[in-house]
Amino acid sequence: MTLWLKVRRAQAVLVPALVTFIVIVAVAHDQYVQLPSLLSAGGNRIFLLQLVPLVVTSALAHSLAQAVTDVEATARRNIRALDTALVVAVITAAVLACLMVGALTGSQEATMAGRNAAFLTGLMLLGRTVREQAATALPVAWVFAVMFVGYRDFDRPWPWAVTLHPGDFLPTSGFCILILAAGLALHTRAHRI
Repeated sequence: MTLWLKVRRAQAVLVPALVTFIVIVAVAHDQYVQLPSLLSAGGNRIFLLQLVPLVVTSALAHSLAQAVTDVEATARRNIRALDTALVVAVITAAVLACLMVGALTGSQEATMAGRNAAFLTGLMLLGRTVREQAATALPVAWVFAVMFVGYRDFDRPWPWAVTLHPGDFLPTSGFCILILAAGLALHTRAHRI
C-alpha cells in the first residue's frame, strides 16, 4: 500500500493540490472578473472559484496517470478499488472543505466549488476511459466553454452550464453526483491494467 501511495504521488501531488484548493476557496471565495461574452451583449461575471476545481482534477489526472501497468497487473491488492477510494477521498475532502467555508463565510460560490470539483472530476474520469490525454483536457475545455458561452445573458446560465448554477439548486447537484458516479464506474471497469 505504501508503494501504491508513492506511485500515485499522494503525498507529493495530491495533498499539496488539495491544500492549495482549500486555501484559495477560503481566501478568494468572493473574487470575480468580468469577461466579454461571445453570445450576448453583456459580460460574463466569472468567479475565481470557477477555475479552482481544475487544481484538484488536474492533480487527480496526474496521479492516476502514474500507473505502472505491468507491475499493477500482477498485484495482490485490487488497484482499481484503491484508485477509486483515492478519488472518492480527495473529492469528499474538497466538498466538505467547501461546504465548511461556505457555511462560515455565507458564500454560495464556495459551496459551488466543491460541487464543481466533483463534476469536473467525473468528466476527467469519463475522458480518461476514452483517451488518457483527455483526462486533463476535458475539464479545462468545459471550464473555458462555460466562461465564454455559458451565459444566456448577465447572471442567467444556460442549462448545460452546470458549473454556473447556484449551489443550492438540487437538480444540478444531483446531475454532478451522477456524472461523478458514472466516471467512477467507468474508470473502475475500463481501467487500463
